[in-house]
Amino acid sequence: MNRSLMLTVICLAIMNSPAEAQPRRAEAEGCLRHAVDFYLKHCSRHGGYVWRYSRDLKLSEGEAETDANVIWVQPPGTPAVGIALLDAYRVTSEPAYLEGARRAAEALMAGQLHSGGWYYSITFAPGERRAWGYRDNPDYPISRTRKNKQNITTLDDDTTPAAVRFLVLLDRQLDFQDKRIHEASLFALDALVKAQHPNGGWSQNWDVHPGQPKWPVYPVTGAAYPPEWSRKWMNDWTGKYYLNDNVLGNMLATMLLAWEVYGNDQYLNSARRAGDFLLRAQMPDPQPAWAQQYDEHMFPVWDRKFEPPAIASDESQESIEALLLLHEKSGDEKYLQSIPRALKYLRNSLLPDGQLARFYELQTNRPLYFEVREGVYHLTYDDSRLPTHYAFKIPSRIDRLEARYQQALLPAANPPGPRKPSDSRISTILETQDERGAWVQPGTMRGFRKASPEGVIESETFLRNVRDLCDYLENVR
Repeated sequence: MNRSLMLTVICLAIMNSPAEAQPRRAEAEGCLRHAVDFYLKHCSRHGGYVWRYSRDLKLSEGEAETDANVIWVQPPGTPAVGIALLDAYRVTSEPAYLEGARRAAEALMAGQLHSGGWYYSITFAPGERRAWGYRDNPDYPISRTRKNKQNITTLDDDTTPAAVRFLVLLDRQLDFQDKRIHEASLFALDALVKAQHPNGGWSQNWDVHPGQPKWPVYPVTGAAYPPEWSRKWMNDWTGKYYLNDNVLGNMLATMLLAWEVYGNDQYLNSARRAGDFLLRAQMPDPQPAWAQQYDEHMFPVWDRKFEPPAIASDESQESIEALLLLHEKSGDEKYLQSIPRALKYLRNSLLPDGQLARFYELQTNRPLYFEVREGVYHLTYDDSRLPTHYAFKIPSRIDRLEARYQQALLPAANPPGPRKPSDSRISTILETQDERGAWVQPGTMRGFRKASPEGVIESETFLRNVRDLCDYLENVR
């Protein structure tokens, strides 16, 4: 090829490549910066965040209404926003985003409890803080004989696990040089490890730091069908091991992250014990899947009045995802062995519309639903009068799980490639951002029970859009 022709080819390549990509990248990065700057400046309280804001930012709420002195821990609250700030910092190298993540961590540490973890929300009102078992409140009276209601570490809804994952990630980003963040992360992880039951499962919450577990040593045994179970909610709360709301999956992922960051094998061992629990908790035939919660004898039991002893399809799919993750990180083939039976069972349990019932009756496998009569929940096989506050039917993820399982069987399976949102997805994000940098959408301030025709700003939407923008920017040069 002569020199003239070579220069022509190079020029054509330049014209057809960077000129196309560069404006799109600049636009996406501008959108990301605008969004993060808005959240840092207008949505942060004491360094933390909540779930939802009114369009004019006068009202805010998590699962309940909040004022300027309350932040939310439970995702999509403070830890989730903190991780998004770390993602934005990684992509842009903007120091303000790392500093925003640090402030979010400081807000979380102000709400870390003597019991090791976190409750759903944190108050900064001085008078109210004195009543809570926060670690900076040495005068909180911890009792070993009665419930310490304001010192409860909860694993529910990824509350404590999400806070721990954020602190672990920030600790790594800061090269482990911030002693307070490092110590808070290890203090929480120590509680999580010590709270794990002998069979590898966790309770949903505890109210003292589990230096010496106060519960009896329950037998390590496999799941079984109870000889009988009440069709009425007994309000007796006999659950000891929880899968509900992905408690086990979130804990397993948290321990694997801690192991990867700190290199301490006690965290890998904890994750493996959690995986061993899932193997034990898989019900025997004819329903080789998982329940939401189990008692100390590994019988499925009631939780809330609309969560019966049953095979739970959502938790079963989450259990398969957790086992796949553990296999990917540990390389241990035993965590794949129970998956084919579970997938086959779930596929055979699909409803005619392709969904899954949330609950299937033990042994008969009939879909179970609820109806409310005179304020009381009644079990039924009829799906025509379902309450709307809970998903009694859920989408199937069977095909996706089957594909992941088959991929895991391949020798030296390649990790999934980088995630890249589509151009149309990024265009939608750009087009729906307002001049302030916010994404306003139809909705209501639920905690205030107030109609919001002007729309609301959802942290969940912010998190999803920031993640997509960061993933896009990392794949477009």
